[in-house]
Order: sequence, then structure tokens, then C-alpha cells
Amino acid sequence: MSERGCLAVVLAAGEGTRMRSARPKVLHAVGNRSMIAHVVAAAEAAGAGRLAVVVGNGAEKVTAAVQALSPAAETFVQVERRGTAHAVLAAREALEAPADDVVVLCGDAPLVRPETIAAARTRLAEGADVVVVGFEAADPTGYGRLIVDGGRLVAIREDREASPAERMVRLCNSGILAFRGDRVLPLLDDISDDNAKREFYLTDAVAGANARGLKVEVVVAGEEEVLGVNDRAQLARCEAVFQARARAAALVAGATLIAPETVFFSTDTVLGRDVLVEPNVVFGPGVTVGEGAVIHAFSHLEGATVAAGASIGPFARLRPGAAIGAGARVGNFVEVKNATVEDGAKLNHLSYIGDARVGRAANVGAGTITCNYDGGSKHFTDIGAGAFIGSNSALVAPVTIGAGAYVGSGSVITDDVPPDALAIARGRQVVKEGRAGEIRARSKQRGGE
Repeated sequence: MSERGCLAVVLAAGEGTRMRSARPKVLHAVGNRSMIAHVVAAAEAAGAGRLAVVVGNGAEKVTAAVQALSPAAETFVQVERRGTAHAVLAAREALEAPADDVVVLCGDAPLVRPETIAAARTRLAEGADVVVVGFEAADPTGYGRLIVDGGRLVAIREDREASPAERMVRLCNSGILAFRGDRVLPLLDDISDDNAKREFYLTDAVAGANARGLKVEVVVAGEEEVLGVNDRAQLARCEAVFQARARAAALVAGATLIAPETVFFSTDTVLGRDVLVEPNVVFGPGVTVGEGAVIHAFSHLEGATVAAGASIGPFARLRPGAAIGAGARVGNFVEVKNATVEDGAKLNHLSYIGDARVGRAANVGAGTITCNYDGGSKHFTDIGAGAFIGSNSALVAPVTIGAGAYVGSGSVITDDVPPDALAIARGRQVVKEGRAGEIRARSKQRGGE
């Protein structure tokens, strides 16, 4: 390819009314990443040097999302909804700039692979003028059929216009097309709205290219790869495909998933070699797990890093900003938020650690909480290396527990504790002999009355 490179035009102007949502359709997520973000990432991975996004419904929100993903991307508004070719021509300004090739992608088809886009570009480089990405449909009903003769795509026939013989064809149109850069505008400008809906259809470019004697070819993708989303059921289907891909990739990369179908990944989840994931674990966005770590059942991680050999859960929650050190243990019913748990530290059960540091090899007893919020601001708790926090303690931030210090069980710590000191902050126990019987007698009398 020359330095003129590739322009990817992403159509994101669909209404999405069947989603029954205030959110623009292409901003709905698959794998905790918006559908349009998936498409943009695939286009860039396939070598697209320029990006033009055609927006419609929710234009401001979609434009902001696209610019956050790719600051150099251009956005164009399709004011009227007059078909797919009309949508592409909304980006005429981008199309007029020289390009080796132009790939038109659908913003609501988030599973397309970079390899498929690259394959279409390769066909263009080898001499094709137009390339259509097709798929073999298990049930082709409703899809436009790709009519191929001798390796040449001669027509895209809509289902309602297809002959009985053509309806038997299972090779269908995905909506993804690639054009040689100098062919795209002449072909689009030739498309008319001479049809029942008075719309301009991008698929008519195939007939136009054949009329000009140009070379039109097909690249075949898997049916799941080109799934489009128009409602919540289709969104769920795409999510299921994404999760299956992510689970397979994790297994290939060397992680063990005891019950893969119960583990849910985000697009950016990273698992190191020999990580063990037990059933019913959810990885939200921004999670990295180091080699040999164990994520026990029913744990939820988001925005967290887990170092090599650490143990999380069962029933643990790591919130954004949690950084768990090598060999550390975060046990059952423990929540960690915006806190560093250093190497070898233990938070084995029933604790909340937020806005804090737990030093190397420190031990935090059951029921301990860091009281980090005073109703207006968050405050920091620092627990030194080797410190021991007794069960059912409350550490009222800002506070520092020195290295090697002990905090007695049931304490409410409001002042700093020096290194190697013992802090006890609770009422002294009082024992009154024989009073238990008196209490039971009074209780029985009240019950009788």
C-alpha cells in the first residue's frame, strides 16, 4: 500500500428504536466496550490510517465517544435517513481525499475481525475494484444474496426480489464493502433512489461496478463475525459470541478455567500463564492478573491488578484502584477499593479496605474496616509492614498503623499507632456474677404479663 493508506468509514447513524433505550445504539456495550469502539479498534488494527464516522441519532454522544477512542477521527452527520449509500456520502469530504482503499463498516456489528478487513484490502491490492464481505447463513431468509458467477460477484439480490433458485443461495451480504479509493465516489454518485423506499442503497454499487466492467469479488467471513445488533436479543447474542471467544483465548494463553461457561470477561482482561479461575467469576474493565494467581469462585474484579501468586476470594470484590501484591490473600467477603495490598499481606475474611495501603506481610483480621469517608471527603489509612489488626476493628482515617504494630480486637482506632506498639481502644469488660438468672426471671415475668 502507498502512503495514501486506507480510509475506514463507519456507519453509526442507525436509529436503534428497537433497543428501547435513551442510549444511542452503537454505544451499547459488548464485553464492556461499546460496539463502535470494537469496530474502530478492528479498523485500526487492519491498517486504516484515517477514520470517518457517520452519526445520526445521539450524534453528540457518539461523536464524543469516537473522539475519545480516536482523536483524529472525523465525524459527519447524516441529517436525513435515505439509505446506506446516502450515509456513506455524508462523509464526502473524507472520501474526496486520496486513499488507496475505502472500507465501509457497520457501527452495530462489533464482532468483525481485523483479519477479515485486511483480507478485503488485500483483494483490492491484488486488483479488485470492489470487495463485498459475505457469509454463509444457516438460515438466509431476509438477507441479501450474493450471486457469484465464476468467482465474480455479479449481483446482490434482496430476499424479496430473489427468484426461487436465488433464494436457495446461502452466501449473504454482511453490509461490509471495500472499494478501491479512486472508484468509490463515481460508484456512489451513480446510485439512484429508483426503488419503493426512495432510498440510496450501498449494495447498488455492485451493479454499478459490473456495468462499468470493474472487478467485483467476495471475501467470506463467519456468520457470527458479522452479526448486527438491532435489539436487546441480538446484543445478548453478540455478547455470548464475544464471551466464547474470550474464554477460548484465555485457555489457549495458558489460564485454567474450571467452568469456562460461567466466567465473564471484558475486552481488556489480561490473565497470566497458569492463572486458575474458579466458577462464576466476573472480570469487569481494566483487570490484569499475574502468573499463578488464583481467583476463587463468585468473585468480581474491576479496575484491579493482581500480582503473581495472589489468591482472591471466594466471594471477593476488587473495585477500581485495587492493587494486590504477589502472594497476598484477599479472602471471602472482602472488598478492596483504591488500595494497595502489598506482597504477602492477608485480608482473609469479612473486611473492607478502601483508600489505604496494607503493608508487606501485614494481617488484617475478620470484620476490620477502614473508615475512609467522613461524609464529605475520602481519607487514607496506612497500615505498615508486618502489622496485625485484630478482628472487628475500625480504623478511622486519616490514620497510620506503624510497621509491626498490634491493634487489639474490637478497637476503634482514631489516632496513629507507632511501630511495634499495641493499641487497644475499647470499653473495659465488666462481669456481674449471678445477674444472668435475674435477667431471665424478669424476661419470663414480662412474657407472662
